[in-house]
Parts: sequence; C-alpha cells; structure tokens
Amino acid sequence: MISEEIQRVAAAAGRSLGVKIPVQLDHPDRPDHGDYATNWPLLAFSRLKKQRPELTNPLDLAKLLTLKLPPIKGVTRVTAAPPGFVNFWLAPDYLLAQAAAILDEEKFRQQLAKIGHGKTVVIDYSAPNIAKSFGIGHLRSTNIGQAIYNLYRLLGWRTIGDNHLGDWGTQFGRLIYMIKSKKVPLDKLTVAKLEELYVEFHHRVAKNPRLEEEGRRWFRRLEEGDREAKRIWQACVRVSRAEFDRIYRLLGVKIDYALGESYYYFQGWMDQVLTDARRRRLLQKSRGALVMKLPGLEVPAMLVKSDGATTYLLRDLATIKFRVQKWHPDLIVYEVGGEQRLHFQQVFLAAEQLGYISRRQLVHLGHGLIRSRRGKFSTRQGRTLHLEEVINEGLRRARQLVKRSGQNLSPAEKEAVAQAVAIGGIKFNDLKQEIQRDIVFDWEKILAIEGYSAPYLQYTYARGRSILTRGDVVKTARLPARLNGEELALLRTYYQFPEVLISAASQFAPHFLAQYLFQLAQKFNLFYQKHRVLGLADQKRTQFRLFLTQVTTVILRLGLETLGIQPLEKM
Repeated sequence: MISEEIQRVAAAAGRSLGVKIPVQLDHPDRPDHGDYATNWPLLAFSRLKKQRPELTNPLDLAKLLTLKLPPIKGVTRVTAAPPGFVNFWLAPDYLLAQAAAILDEEKFRQQLAKIGHGKTVVIDYSAPNIAKSFGIGHLRSTNIGQAIYNLYRLLGWRTIGDNHLGDWGTQFGRLIYMIKSKKVPLDKLTVAKLEELYVEFHHRVAKNPRLEEEGRRWFRRLEEGDREAKRIWQACVRVSRAEFDRIYRLLGVKIDYALGESYYYFQGWMDQVLTDARRRRLLQKSRGALVMKLPGLEVPAMLVKSDGATTYLLRDLATIKFRVQKWHPDLIVYEVGGEQRLHFQQVFLAAEQLGYISRRQLVHLGHGLIRSRRGKFSTRQGRTLHLEEVINEGLRRARQLVKRSGQNLSPAEKEAVAQAVAIGGIKFNDLKQEIQRDIVFDWEKILAIEGYSAPYLQYTYARGRSILTRGDVVKTARLPARLNGEELALLRTYYQFPEVLISAASQFAPHFLAQYLFQLAQKFNLFYQKHRVLGLADQKRTQFRLFLTQVTTVILRLGLETLGIQPLEKM
C-alpha cells in the first residue's frame, strides 16, 4: 500500500518536473529513520539539477513529496530527512496486526503460496562427481541449492530439484584404464579407492603425457557400448551413489531427482540436440570437432570433440531439452561454482539458439569457492577435504558443548542436539555468506558455536519454547498503554519477514534470511534479558510478552527450516 501511494504521487510529481524514476522502498538501518524510506528525491534531483537550476536542494523535493502524499493506512508519520529521503513510520496497531497474521500459520503460508502459484522452477544443485568423495567443495552447491529450493516452495512455486550427477566423461576412461591396469576387483571398489586411482593417474600423466590417450580411448569404448568398459563404469557409479546417499542423510538433504549425465546419452537426448542443431543449420565443423558459433561470444560451443567423444556442453543442452519437455519450467536455476561462468554463457546462448528456452529463464548463480589456506581444493592433485571430515569434527565439538551445558538432557537427547548443532553450524556458516564470495576454510569459523551462528539461533528458539511451555499459548494480544523500546523493536521486525523471504528467493540470496533471523534473535535476547515475561502482576502485559515470544519462535522455526537447519525444542 505504501509503495503504491508513493509510486502514484512520485509519478505525478515526476511528470510535472519532467523526470521518470521508479520508487524503491528500503528498511533504514537506524530505527529513528522509520520503518521504510525512499531516496526518490535524491535520484530525481541528480537528474534534474542541470535542467532545472531553480531546484537547489534534494531535501526540497523530499518535502514536496511528503506534502503531496495522502494519508496511508497503517502509516502514522511521514517525514522528509536530509539530504533527500522520505521516511515512514508504521502505526503500532498495524505492526501488531502483521505479527498476529504470522501466528495464523496456515493462513500465512497460504498467502505466501499465492506469490508463485502456477509457476515451476527447476533447481540444479549439489551435482557431485562419481568416483570422487563428497568434498567440501560441493557443500556450497548442496546447501545453497536446498535453501533456494525451500524458499521457492514456501512461496508457492512448483519446485523440482535435480541432482545432475557427473557420471559421464573422459575421466571415466582414465579410471577404467587404471582399474584394468592395476587389476582392481570390482567388488573391492570404494570411493576412497577410486579417488586414489584418479590421483595416481594424474601423477603418471605428469611423467608420461601419452597416457592421456589411453583414458580417451577407454571413454570412446564406453560411448561405443563396450561391455567391459560399461561394466566397470557401472560399478563406479553404484559405489559412488551409495556413498552420496549416506552423506545426504547426514546433511538432512533429499533431492527429488538424481539424473546423471549418462541418462541423456543412453536415452538419446544428446542425439536429438545434434539433430536440432543440424536442422537449424547451426552445426559447423572445426578441426574435426562439431561446434556452434554463438552471437556475442568469440569462443564457439563445442558439442562433439574431434575424436567423436561428446562434451559436457552437449550434455547440458540435452538436459535443458529434457527439462523443458518434461516439466515446462518458467525458470531453471543452476547452483554451480562461479568458475563455470563462461560455460553457462555458452549453454544458455546455445539453448536459446536451438529454440528450447529463453535465456531470461536460465540463471547461473555462480557461487564462490571454499578454499584452503594454500588455495583451491583439488582432487586431481590429491589436496582435498572430505565433507565427512568436517561433519565428524563438528560432531566432536558439538558433543563437547552439549556435555558442558546440557545437564538436563538425557544421553539420547544430548546426541540428537549435538547432531543438530553440528550440521546446523556447518550449513549456516555457508548460508550466512553472500553466494558470490569465496570462503577460506577455517575450522574455527565454519564450526563457530557463538555469535552469528546456527547454535545461537537454535538456542534462542529453545529459550522461547521453554518460556511458552510455562505460559499460555497466545494467538492475539492487545497493545499495552506504553511500549518499551525492546517490545517495539520486536514489533518493528516481524512485519519484514515475508518481505525477506521474497527478496531472498527473487535475488537468490539465502544470506538475507540468515541475517534477518540473527537480528531477530538478538532483539529477542535483549528483550528477554531486560524484561520478565511470566509472573507479572499485569496479566495483559504478560499476555502481550507471551505473544511476542510466540511470534519470535514461529519465525525462527520457519526461517531455520527454510535454511535446512533443525530448530531445537531443548538445548
């Protein structure tokens, strides 16, 4: 409502001044600057100061806008502020009504679900490589992808998660060569053994580069349907997928589909892409390879190598064709590392040229890497960190924490809490970061149990639930005659929750939600430290503070679950 009124008045003011600028509302960092603010006067002045020399100050434009605004429901005060902002304060009774709407959780979810009703999004995430341990490098894709999935589902989109397993390519020729040359029994294969063979192959290649041709030769045999090559490849896939499923269970992650790259080879989708490219006369030969030239890019998209082997790019195009025909998505999101940026530029351009989907419907999030202090983790160089190592270390530290502070918990409860704290801490340390940022791996930071961390949020939720078990369940409340600063601070935070969910989804930024939950937890803990909730002589005040506690816990629970983190009733 506020946005619509300002847009209308600003548009009219803009027409009279000869400028057209959309209005953007933000939440000021300082509470004394209101609940919403717009910098429209500043932007308008920067455009007009040369054309309209009589305008000497953006603050005058801000005052003009405030004078022209009619009364807005729910807004109690509007002020112009230097150097050229318009600030809005929401009425306490309006804030109370917004908080009460969140407590009606079923209706609240229904309102959120209307946002994406009728739309479909496919989210490509996690995508570990067969024959490699689940490394720390895949943690970001898995965590961020699952959080994006949860956000869109909460907002009513039909969400489809697809784990695009790396189970095809020249690397399997290298592994088949090593397994054959070392006569490794297939029933003795483990992911650790496969990783060891992979590293050894690259050490051998460093001394004898001609071995690369052996790997290519075995992959060609695999693509040609050689029974021996296929048997060894299937053993690698079987062992790896069992290991991945175990890690997903530890992380509490379940992805709808796990269609590896090989699926698109065996089901003929790659051949269909090549047929489509020929029909549209997009396919060209270049030094024996089959390529597509793409508008705006100097580097052509290679679909088939000169030796006849298919490429990763062709497999991605086949995947898009399949997804479009099967699910008819409005949006396909790729949660894949930023180092693949050029690859996805080629894929998206090629998919559009082939007529599969518009580039505007394809998004590559391009997350930053998790690096060690020595640089990028690399399986090929034998310098990696397995995710299970991180999980086990997290569990060790969490068990120590629970041992010190969980005196009232049974042994089974202590172990459950330790697991939730460990996994939550690992996930949150990732999700609180901006997606594009690289993260230097640090045991202390990734498993922090204090401050801006999942355990802090889990503890705040458990504290709120403990209060509520000793008081009445409150679905509504009346405003007290006078609100203290901590009570008002909570009320001025609740109404932002749906906005944060929408922004986190539309901007693919789970860290928006993580930051919001942390700020809410800080405000609630300050409120709790300064004020009693139960046992007050003023029953209306008790009811109101129980109401605040209830709203806080509902938001924390929904927010943590959306981030894939388990809230804890006791801690």
